[in-house]
Amino acid sequence: MGVIRTLPESLGRFELAAKRDIAREFGRASNTYEQASRLQRQMGDAMLERLARQNANPRSILDLGCGTGWFTRKLEALFPQASVVGVDLSPGMIEKARSASPNGIQWLTADAESLPFLSGTFDLIFSNLMIQWCQHPQAVLDQCRRLLRPGGRLAVSTLLDGTLWELKQAWAVADPGQPHVNRFEQPEYWQRLGDDVLPGSELVTETIRLAYDSPMALNRELKLLGAGFKGAARRKSITGPGRLKAMCSAYPKSDMDGYVASYVAGWTYWSC
Repeated sequence: MGVIRTLPESLGRFELAAKRDIAREFGRASNTYEQASRLQRQMGDAMLERLARQNANPRSILDLGCGTGWFTRKLEALFPQASVVGVDLSPGMIEKARSASPNGIQWLTADAESLPFLSGTFDLIFSNLMIQWCQHPQAVLDQCRRLLRPGGRLAVSTLLDGTLWELKQAWAVADPGQPHVNRFEQPEYWQRLGDDVLPGSELVTETIRLAYDSPMALNRELKLLGAGFKGAARRKSITGPGRLKAMCSAYPKSDMDGYVASYVAGWTYWSC
């Protein structure tokens, strides 16, 4: 409990941008996030549906990485008897969530790798598409394990390797050697992490494909979400129109109308 374990080097993390930069970028997207969050809603809804089927009856809930509070509000509606807390690293997201939500929900700006709650505080921890932005996901899961009461439940979603492979392939042609797309871990990484930190946890995976009118529409959606490339090796200057045009030309065509982006979704479920 509370000990950060190191996974094998072959499954190691890549270097993310500084936490303050990640928090600032998501904060800037706080006013546009919900209109662009198709994937986020689909993946969060899958966790809510599972919790509803399990007849969960939590008294206290933590929405970890709550963003604008979309699912924090849904959790309060689904479990009206529970006290609900929304936590996010971004002060801008917390400000937006507070302004758009009923007074009964508590809000806190905090780091998921070091949470200021007493052990055994929550019956349910819900975290939708947050943990992939953390440099030390094992520390986040250690915190979740510490904070859950006996019999508590954890539902965490993330993105896995293969996500946005079409965009990555197009940028490799348009701007060789320069990363433009976030790198996500292999399913084996999350399975081994779960086995190590959350014995008996279950990993569920699925590939979700979303349609776009153009590669630039995908680019715009990522910007509206604040979910652009977050690697430490990202360019410091604005990408020029020539490279953007080359990326669009290299983006693989879909059999469907328009273009498709693939998202390899992973959900980890655990009961303590």
